[in-house]
Amino acid sequence: MAGACGEDVWKNVQDYYGQELRGSADLKTNVCVAAGSPSTRAAREALGAVHQDVRDRFYGCGLVCPESLENRRILDLGSGSGQDCYVLSQLVGEKGHVTGVDMTKAQVEVAKKYIDYHMKKYGFQTPNVNFIHGYIEKLGEAGIKDESYDIIVSNCVINLVPNKRQVLQEAYRVLKPGGELYFSDVYASLDLPEEIRSHRVLWGECIGGALFWKDLFTIAQEIGFCPPRLVSAFPITIQNKELEKVLGNYQFVSANFRLFKLLEKSPVNRCEVIYNGGITGFEKELVFDANFTFKEGEVVEVDEETAAILQNSRFAESFLIRPVGEKLPTPGSGSRLEPKEMITDPFKLVKQLKTKPTCSTASSACSGSKKCG
Repeated sequence: MAGACGEDVWKNVQDYYGQELRGSADLKTNVCVAAGSPSTRAAREALGAVHQDVRDRFYGCGLVCPESLENRRILDLGSGSGQDCYVLSQLVGEKGHVTGVDMTKAQVEVAKKYIDYHMKKYGFQTPNVNFIHGYIEKLGEAGIKDESYDIIVSNCVINLVPNKRQVLQEAYRVLKPGGELYFSDVYASLDLPEEIRSHRVLWGECIGGALFWKDLFTIAQEIGFCPPRLVSAFPITIQNKELEKVLGNYQFVSANFRLFKLLEKSPVNRCEVIYNGGITGFEKELVFDANFTFKEGEVVEVDEETAAILQNSRFAESFLIRPVGEKLPTPGSGSRLEPKEMITDPFKLVKQLKTKPTCSTASSACSGSKKCG
């Protein structure tokens, strides 16, 4: 591969995922093979209902499945064979809609082939899912309009694109105000040298195109997103001797982030919030990210940014929010009000959790995660 530039990358990725790989067993490192289990019963059942041909041609990291999905419009960037789209299409219900975009025509054809199969299985009269052949950094050319989606998901795909900024810029454009980009990807401990970025196998296996994790924060905030919220992270180890020599001391993690598009940034002060338990599948507890877990009826003090996200996104109806010091209705609630240090570094999170290396050439980037790490 002649560097990490434009059409060379597109062609190599299309060839790799459309022609060389016939199934997940053909991946040489298994970094992007599914292994994590969906976190709710509904998601597990939806995944179990996906046609086996679709699952066999899927190369993502576990299942990327955020919360509060009913009746939402969702866009999947790099939808591949359509596995996540079909799971999400059942979870959003017949009044919701899911669109998948992928640049590999062979994968899009696999996904389209099974639309009728899944709609009949779900009992939907009208299809609530569609698939588009196009580039995720050129959504306008694919016919995706401004502010047309509530949620965008992506599963171990953005690292395959040379211009990450353009992908995030397009995601910001097509999200509605209050919308969210919820995605998994592979990140590097430092900016990668050309020797790694130009390695064809490493790029196809989700390593060569990995973004330095700090660059995600810089790019996202320059575009207009709130600072990325780290959800989970799991270590990747390389046990292939030839690839180890190329990679040297560079480290990699598979991490899940959520990025919110807020036009309103109020409140501007720390707040106390209470989760009312109204999100399907998360009635007792909502693990929002690596920093905040909200239990039903419990008072939690949050920073200004978190309060703004909860108040101005789809989560607003699930929380009571008041400035610190103002009394909240708390029937039988506990209280957890201490300020806390925010974890943003996925490598630091891995160390804090003391997670044993689960991601290798013999295992998955998302092994053991509730959602794709």
